[in-house]
Amino acid sequence: MHLLIMLGINILLAMGFALLYSTGLITIGAAAFWAVGAYSSALLVLELNLSFWLAMPLAVLISAGLALLIGAVIVRAPGVAFVVQTMVINMIVVQILGQIEFFGGWGGLIGLPRPNPLGPITFATKTEFYYLLLFLLLLTAGVFKALYASRVGRAWQSIQLNPRLALTLGINLYRYRLLAFVAASASAGLAGSFYAHYFGTIEPGTFSVFKSIYIQIYAILGGLGFYLSGPVVGALVMTFLPEFLRLSKEIEPILTGGLLIGLVVFLPGGFLSLPHRIQIWLSNRNTDPVEQGEAGP
Repeated sequence: MHLLIMLGINILLAMGFALLYSTGLITIGAAAFWAVGAYSSALLVLELNLSFWLAMPLAVLISAGLALLIGAVIVRAPGVAFVVQTMVINMIVVQILGQIEFFGGWGGLIGLPRPNPLGPITFATKTEFYYLLLFLLLLTAGVFKALYASRVGRAWQSIQLNPRLALTLGINLYRYRLLAFVAASASAGLAGSFYAHYFGTIEPGTFSVFKSIYIQIYAILGGLGFYLSGPVVGALVMTFLPEFLRLSKEIEPILTGGLLIGLVVFLPGGFLSLPHRIQIWLSNRNTDPVEQGEAGP
């Protein structure tokens, strides 16, 4: 049950990365807004005695607001500059959380309360947390799907395919990319709020740049062309595969890393591109040599 809960959190984070990628932006700072959501929710409950059900949406708004302020500057420079800037932001956030005592320092915050009871649901078991996360995951997926199907989503797709052509069609690249950055950060903040109250403790090291890289892997393994199903498949593999390969602490990272390299080399489009690649292979195999211009004399 714990692995299923971690899977849901990883899917939430990966869906945000995939959404941002749909506008042609790649981030290494997703874990920073995951941290903002976690610490915001925790402090709202600890310092202001707010209910979890009020702290969670406020944490999402805080993450989105911070993303709006930061994104207004860094989204203007897409490409490598954006990647580096998001990585630096992630490092800065971790340092701020670790150096300032108000945030608990490097020891973090402990003793975070569980969500307030909802009738007979007291959140005393992992099963109750699982169903709460499932609801949040389906809600986020529904919102993202609606965005992809709307005029906004079509604009995002146009930007990813050809930014210059999208610009000539009257699409404001800066505005739509900023919207994607805010939406992705809000989903990360939602995951952070749930994470904080599920574990009951948070510390800065959890939200390092390495976690942001793992979030990338979740989306890439599933397939970056599949904005909703890709993160599900990629997070599923990366959440459960290390458990299945846990022969020892020394061997597991080597096996996992080797499998990842193999998948990236032989399936660059992700797991969900496999049926299409098989179809192409079968089509090429069944094509008559005469039709290919390769017939003999």
